[in-house]
Amino acid sequence: MLKYLSKVWFILKGSRKKLPLLLFTFILSSLLEALGIGLIGPFLNLASHPDSLSRISILTWLYKQFHFHSSNQFVAALGFLIAIIFCIKSCLYFLAQTYIYNFSFIHKGKLISRLLNTYLSITYSFYLHKNTATLIKNVLYETMMITNGCLLPLLNTVANLVVLIVLLLLLAKTDMMFLILILAIILPTFIFFYKLKNKFKTWGKISSDAQQEMVRIINHGLGSLKETRVIGCEGYFQKQMEEQVKRYEQAATKFHSFNILPRITIETLLIVFTLLFISVSQLIFASNIQNITSVMAVFAVASIRLIPVVSQSVQAMGQLQNSSHAVDVIYLDLKEIEKQDFISQIVISQPHKSQTMAFKNQIELQHVSYCYPGASEAALNNICLTIKKGQSIALIGKSGAGKTTLVDVLLGLLNPQGGDIKVDNISIYKDIRSWQNIIGYIPQSIFLIDDTIERNIAFGVPDRQINLEKLNTAIKSAQLEELVEQLPKGIKTAVGERGVRLSGGQRQRIGIARALYHEREILVLDEATSALDNETEKLVTQAINSLAGKKTLIVIAHRLSTVENCDCIYLLEKGRVVKSGSFQEIL
Repeated sequence: MLKYLSKVWFILKGSRKKLPLLLFTFILSSLLEALGIGLIGPFLNLASHPDSLSRISILTWLYKQFHFHSSNQFVAALGFLIAIIFCIKSCLYFLAQTYIYNFSFIHKGKLISRLLNTYLSITYSFYLHKNTATLIKNVLYETMMITNGCLLPLLNTVANLVVLIVLLLLLAKTDMMFLILILAIILPTFIFFYKLKNKFKTWGKISSDAQQEMVRIINHGLGSLKETRVIGCEGYFQKQMEEQVKRYEQAATKFHSFNILPRITIETLLIVFTLLFISVSQLIFASNIQNITSVMAVFAVASIRLIPVVSQSVQAMGQLQNSSHAVDVIYLDLKEIEKQDFISQIVISQPHKSQTMAFKNQIELQHVSYCYPGASEAALNNICLTIKKGQSIALIGKSGAGKTTLVDVLLGLLNPQGGDIKVDNISIYKDIRSWQNIIGYIPQSIFLIDDTIERNIAFGVPDRQINLEKLNTAIKSAQLEELVEQLPKGIKTAVGERGVRLSGGQRQRIGIARALYHEREILVLDEATSALDNETEKLVTQAINSLAGKKTLIVIAHRLSTVENCDCIYLLEKGRVVKSGSFQEIL
């Protein structure tokens, strides 16, 4: 349990300072509640026997101190006092519960932001063994589990334990027999449900895994809707979803069913005991029944309060175990960032605000080597090449030759295990963000958000900061003017999810315009025209060729016609540059 709490403590980073105030509110509320319940017995005893006032020293002192004229006045005042204490206690309890919810849900928001920041800023190699569905599930589902299944139960358990301890002490002072009987009911219930902790943990993991699979199935089914509809495999995804829904509902049903047993068990036992005790008392203590009235009143009120306290505490044990998988997942992902040698500064410094690296002469790759985690052979082996400013180079080779890996290293996404990349004799790793601020990436499949052309080109820039002059220049350079003029809403036209309302060539040219808007001096085109038909490829190639000399171009291509106009071509095989030269020399 200590290990579990240490993980929760780590996750609570940034919110721990609020806990002392919360604990103080719990203690004060519990003490007032115990005081109110403790006064009920003497109050009932006084109400039925006003002459007994003289036998209770503290009450006698209060009677004289406040100059009451009769015991009836004193009893009435005591009743009002107890009522006020309970009202204050209820207000404090309400405030404490409100504070718990506020604390938990504020922390949930912080945790979501912290997780997203971690996922956006962690090294690219982290994603080589992570599925997007896992990350989405962590941000949305696991944070909810930590809030509803960990923080809320944990904080409520602390509050309930304070109440429980105070009430047990009160019962011990009132009558030790009642305390023993209460413990005889409560302790076996705690022990029984403690034995089920592994079951709760297993059900939590099954629920989490099922949620992840449901996100993955939705991504696959809806993300490839055209193929799904044409092939007619809707039933395949539907069946997969039904299997995961069944797994989730079974685990959730078992957890919630077993989790309500404590309340049912404790309520039944306490009520049965109270009724039996009163019945037996009528038979055995008939002549002296009034003497135990005040004791029974305290016990009855304490029992009414103990039932929810104990049942909620036992339920919380189950919820904490059920959410332990979520705690482990979030804890490990947040810890992952501490193990990384290099953290991208994408979130910390916005690209349009941070500094850019000076680039006047050339880029040098000096003996660059890279090996993927767990791979037996290096993907890049001792790569050396020089790119002059304004030059256009091409990287060609068979699949698996290392072209994409080399581009990922150039983009600063992967850290080479050997060698260095220098711009005008300055290593890019001294300030990787300033390097990334001068390099633009245009992949084979451009990612477009479900928004306007304007926002897709000025990707990541708030509306109020979009520079229309730069936007129009980028549109013109990417040969998008004709398209924008034809559209009724112009740059305000929505492109649909992933640019579904545009052709492949139009999407690629928006990608080029995006890189130009952000004023990237170096453009990396990764198979940017391979998925296009010949006519569209010519249009995109024209847009690319118009940038020759103005921008430094690094082109990956399978079609030799795409790289015909490049100044230098590098042929890669098995992670090495085996040949370089002009188009004619390579051919």
